[in-house]
Amino acid sequence: MLTREENERYTRVGKGTPCGELMRRYWHPIAASGQLPEHGTRPVTILGERLVLYRDRSGKLGLVEERCPHRRGGMVFGIPEETGIRCAYHGWLFDGTGRCLEQPYEEIVDPESTFKDRVRIGAYPVEELGGLIFAYLGPEPAPLLPRWDVFVKENVVREIGWTVIPCNWLQVLENAADSSHVISQHGQFSRYVLERLGRPDLRREFTRVGGAVGPHREISSERMEFGRLGMRCINGHWSPGGATVFPGMVRLPDHSCQIGVPIDDTRTLYIYYYTHDPAELKRELGLDWPPQKDPREIPVFEVPVPATEGEMEWGLLDNNSGQDLGMWSSQGAIVDRTKEHLAQSDQGVVLYRQLLAEQIKIVEGGGEPINTFREPERNRRIEIPCGTRGANGALFALRNAAGVDRTFSARKYSPIFRAAALKERGETALKDPVT
Repeated sequence: MLTREENERYTRVGKGTPCGELMRRYWHPIAASGQLPEHGTRPVTILGERLVLYRDRSGKLGLVEERCPHRRGGMVFGIPEETGIRCAYHGWLFDGTGRCLEQPYEEIVDPESTFKDRVRIGAYPVEELGGLIFAYLGPEPAPLLPRWDVFVKENVVREIGWTVIPCNWLQVLENAADSSHVISQHGQFSRYVLERLGRPDLRREFTRVGGAVGPHREISSERMEFGRLGMRCINGHWSPGGATVFPGMVRLPDHSCQIGVPIDDTRTLYIYYYTHDPAELKRELGLDWPPQKDPREIPVFEVPVPATEGEMEWGLLDNNSGQDLGMWSSQGAIVDRTKEHLAQSDQGVVLYRQLLAEQIKIVEGGGEPINTFREPERNRRIEIPCGTRGANGALFALRNAAGVDRTFSARKYSPIFRAAALKERGETALKDPVT
C-alpha cells in the first residue's frame, strides 16, 4: 500500500514532478521508423509534452514543440526541407536544434535583419535504432542512447507492434514484476475466454498448482545491474525469467521485449518488439522473410485494447497481450494504491517501487540514475541478463502464434503470423483480426 502522496510522486510525469524529472533522464521510443518512412510529420505526446516529429528531405529526424514561436501555427502542417522543417503559416524555417534559419518576409523588408538569430523553437534530440525512433527530453548533455542487445542483434527479422493504453505507465510496468498473474490471468482466465469463444482447441496446458493452472510453482524477484530479474522454480530448479530494464523495458526469454512509455499521466504508449531467426522462419514455417536492411522496412502493426465497458470483446482477450491490456485499463486511469492489499506474491512489485523511489531520490540529489550510459565502449552492445526458452525460444512463440496456440502474445496481429497462418490454411486472404 502507498500513501496518496507517494502514489502522486511515482505516477505523475509532467515537467517539474519527481517522476517526470527522472523520466527525462532517459531516451524513450516515440514511434517506429516505419511510421515515418518518408519526409513528413507525425504528432507525438510524451511525458505530457505535445510535440511534432518530422523527417526532412535528407532523411534526418527532428522533434520540435507543436506550435511555431511566431504566431503559434501548428508544426504538424510543417513542410520538410532538405534541412529542417518550415512552418506552413509564414514560412519560418527551423533546423533540428530549434535554430531559426529563415524568415522570408522579414528578410525581404530588412535584408540586414538579425531577428531570426534571436528566435528558437523548442526542440529535442532524436535518434533511430533497431527500427525505433527515440527521443530525449532531459538536460544536456544527453547520455548515449543505450544499445541494448535486442536492438543491435544482427541478421534477424524484426517486427514492431504498438498500442495506446488508457492508463498510467506505472500499473503497466508493475505487471512485469507481478509474475504470479500468469497463473490466473493467462491460465484460468484464458481458459474461460476460450470457453466463451468455443475454442477449446486453443487451450494451453500448464502445471497444475494448488487448484490453479500455471507454468511454475514458485516465483521470486532479484535486483540486478539494470533493474529487476524475475526468477522461477520449475521442477525444483530455479532459473531466470524475464528482466525489467529500468525504467520501462521488459526483456523476455523469447528474444523479444516490450516497452512502456508515459504519454502523459493517464495514457501509455506500449511497444511490442520482436526478432526472429530467418533460417528458422524458412525451415519451420516455410517463410522467406529476409532481415530488413532499412529500418523503415520493418513491419509495424497495431494491437487493439479490449474495452472495459459495454459488451465484452472476447475475441480480443484470447491472447496474453489482450488480457494484460484489458486488465491494466480496468484498474483505472491511475490505480488508487491507498486501497490495495499486497501479498507475498507481490514482492516483485514492491522491489520495483523501491527501485523507482531510489532513482527519484538520486535525481533529486543531482546524481544520474541507473541505465544512463556515457562511455561509447560500454555502449557498443549491452547484454541483458535474462532467461531463455532454449535455442528456439523465439520460434516456440512464433509456432504458437502461427497455429498450435496463437494465445501466446500480440503476435496474433503481426504480419509474420498472418503469413504463417495463410500458409498453414492454404488461403490467399485472411480476415483481420485473426480468428
